[in-house]
Amino acid sequence: MRSLKRLLERTSVLSISLLFAACGSSGPVGNLPPIPTSQSTNTAPAATPTPTAVSGGRTVFLIMMENHNWSDIKNSPSAPYINKTVLPMASYAEQYYNPPGIHPSEPNYLWLEAGSNLGITDDADPNVNHQSTPLHLVTLLNTAGISWKSYQEGISGTVCPLTGDGLYAPKHNPMIFFDDVTNTNDPHSAYCIAHVRPYSELTTDLQHNTQARYNFITPDLCNDMHDTCTFLGDAVKQGDTWLAQNLPAILNSQAYQSGGIVFIAWDEGEGGDGPIGMIVLSPNAKGGGYSNTIHYTHSSLLRTLQEIFGVTPLLGDAATATDLRDLFTT
Repeated sequence: MRSLKRLLERTSVLSISLLFAACGSSGPVGNLPPIPTSQSTNTAPAATPTPTAVSGGRTVFLIMMENHNWSDIKNSPSAPYINKTVLPMASYAEQYYNPPGIHPSEPNYLWLEAGSNLGITDDADPNVNHQSTPLHLVTLLNTAGISWKSYQEGISGTVCPLTGDGLYAPKHNPMIFFDDVTNTNDPHSAYCIAHVRPYSELTTDLQHNTQARYNFITPDLCNDMHDTCTFLGDAVKQGDTWLAQNLPAILNSQAYQSGGIVFIAWDEGEGGDGPIGMIVLSPNAKGGGYSNTIHYTHSSLLRTLQEIFGVTPLLGDAATATDLRDLFTT
């Protein structure tokens, strides 16, 4: 398989206008600039960022887990699937953190979408915390003609899920906090309903290769390690079991095997900022249990996503973050 680095080096720098014209195709996109070695807490998008992209055609799955430090997961007897099956074939980071002091969950999910918590410091629903800015990832993708979906376990798919329902929590679904996705908190927004779908639909989409290019996946509160539910009584084991039951369908799909990427990430540390988990599975990842101790945050993941899809401007803190390229083949 072509390595991430080779993909990045193949093409010449384009203007932003040409980049938007070419996004969603397999045409050329820009080369990466040198990667900075320091992190920033700047939350404003770069005014004139250098285009940073890789060629099109790949599919990304981001699976979100909850509220556990990496030390709770790695070598834990409660996570046999992660430790015995996933990590030996993955690349992973030993020093991946939520942004400094950013808690609880919702601000971290917003950070993954916008490179900033946008001033949000609580878990209130979108009717309180909705945002008018168009500067966030899925709107950049949509503008570039790149498909996206948020697969949420436990929603009906008949309305835009702006409020909690059973084990579904809006705070774990960042796209619905943006007015341009929800038509400003309209539960009947056709755009929202088309893009925020029940997780149960992913299996059929994978079978028919009709999934989006960017697929954001949130298990419910029992399955994402957030709650300790009665059927297993162990939050980590519940999430590990869910991954064992659901990840193989992605890994066996045409979308993944044709150069796709799965990121498994945790939203925030428990009792601090981490380190938390960041696992990468891909035919183009180093794999084989490779790990590093490079300092990363959610900004690193967001920057990497923007580089994969070739969308600019780099959002908020992603503009100065270190990307995840070391976890891929070089």
